[in-house]
Amino acid sequence: MSTFSLIQPAPPIEVFALNKKCLEDSNCSKVNLGVGAYRTDEGKPWVLPVVRKMEARLAADQSLNKEYLPVLGLEAAATAATAMLLGENSPSILEGRAFGVQTLSGTGALRVAAEFLARQLKFSVFYYSKPSWENHGLVFLNAGFSEAKEYRYWDDKNRTIDWDGLVEDLKGAPENAVIILHACAHNPTGCDPTQEQWAAIADIVQERKLFTLFDSAYQGFASGDLEKDSWAVRYFVSRGFELLCCQSFAKNFGLYNERIGNLTFVVNDVKVVAPMKSQITLIIRGMYSNPPSHGARIVAGVLNDPQLYQEWKDCIKTMSSRILEMRQALRDRLEKLGTPGSWDHITRQIGMFSYTGLNQRQVEHLVNHHHVYLLKSGRINMCGLTTKNIDYVAEAIHQTLVQFPN
Repeated sequence: MSTFSLIQPAPPIEVFALNKKCLEDSNCSKVNLGVGAYRTDEGKPWVLPVVRKMEARLAADQSLNKEYLPVLGLEAAATAATAMLLGENSPSILEGRAFGVQTLSGTGALRVAAEFLARQLKFSVFYYSKPSWENHGLVFLNAGFSEAKEYRYWDDKNRTIDWDGLVEDLKGAPENAVIILHACAHNPTGCDPTQEQWAAIADIVQERKLFTLFDSAYQGFASGDLEKDSWAVRYFVSRGFELLCCQSFAKNFGLYNERIGNLTFVVNDVKVVAPMKSQITLIIRGMYSNPPSHGARIVAGVLNDPQLYQEWKDCIKTMSSRILEMRQALRDRLEKLGTPGSWDHITRQIGMFSYTGLNQRQVEHLVNHHHVYLLKSGRINMCGLTTKNIDYVAEAIHQTLVQFPN
């Protein structure tokens, strides 16, 4: 009998299983709306021109080597990422109360943050939105949190935020519960709170003595405006909250497989920074020892060079603009076809994803009959739509809803 005979197969990760099924599909009309990555109007991955330019500089720099980075990563990248998030003139930065740590993309930032909060502050309860990115729960439970709770977020009937449910659930959270908030472009719904709603959430966090962790995976990528996409984080900092924010450069730099992220800490007392860094160093040392340099050098090089920084901002505007165009185009086509239901939520949502409101039976029909691949929840990646396939997708959705009404 094998030592491993008692191990049971784990359930497949839906998004990767869906992508595999799509790749194996020989139908020439297939459309992949599941994978969470940017695609051009030709349906191809895009390496940002500014990234190519920076990589050429790195390749020509004979002074660079392949030595280990420090455990906390490339300081030039972490410092620039923190300034991008909070603003160069943020008092928290100027006073030395904010610092960044390079991580293995956004997921690595979440894992380091969760282990730090669980081990050092003994936090045990965390809340994440219902629905949320499916990895939030797994990362926090694996990192040492003992209790996972959800706060209501999506109003399926009205296809918007369930504001009353969100408020009620956060008001019922116990003291010192960690609240995971999406900084912008909520995944998977694409629905963000208004500035007034963010202020109300901050009031609840303060009143209930909760701890805030922001997940910022789409800064700049969502609206094309770095400041607009970081408004919520900056607002909480301006209110005097101590918080953590997990940043990813997968989407906004197109550096998906370079695993470059940043974990920003904002505290109220500069004296705690040194001991915090020492404990984070031990956590990372025992987890992956130190991070890779290539993606970090790309991000640091671009963010610290005014000309490249502007070129990069032009790139994120290109990506965000294409997504906005596809949102409007899909809505227009569905309304022109007379597709049952209201479709204005598609243009009210923001970012890469749209929570369409399609139910699981409708999704199954779209996948199996029309070869349009999307998650069971009805979430679609707007980047999977192109000027060449959008009519086909709209017609497929229309026919599905006529055949399988809600």
